[in-house]
Order: sequence, then structure tokens, then C-alpha cells
Amino acid sequence: MSKATITLPSEILDELKRLLHAGSKTEAVMRAVESEIRRRKVERICSMAGSMEFVRSADDLRHGDDRLG
Repeated sequence: MSKATITLPSEILDELKRLLHAGSKTEAVMRAVESEIRRRKVERICSMAGSMEFVRSADDLRHGDDRLG
């Protein structure tokens, strides 16, 4: 884990702790950062909707695992 020193307005940090029901400032910031990362990943995945082509049917994917013999 890395240490970083950041300067945030107390009001924003207090509100973040309250909204996230975080026990510490570190927990509040970690949860907020993790949430933003997750949100951006979901946004990226959603932007790819309809852009992928599947060559196998859903039924084949479900039941046609060649590794099972």
C-alpha cells in the first residue's frame, strides 16, 4: 500500500465520511476512489454494447463445452 498526502476541504471529507458511513477518513477516501474506478469500468463496458460479435449460440456456450467430453 502506498502513502499519499492530499489536501481536501474538511467539509467535503466530513460529508464523504457521513455519506459512506465510513469509520475513518482513509476508509472514506478508499471507498470513494474504488467506487469511481468501478463506475468508470462499468461505463466502458456499457459503451461496448452491441459492438461484439459472437460466433457461437448461447445454448452452445451453455452446454457445448468441448472440454467435458
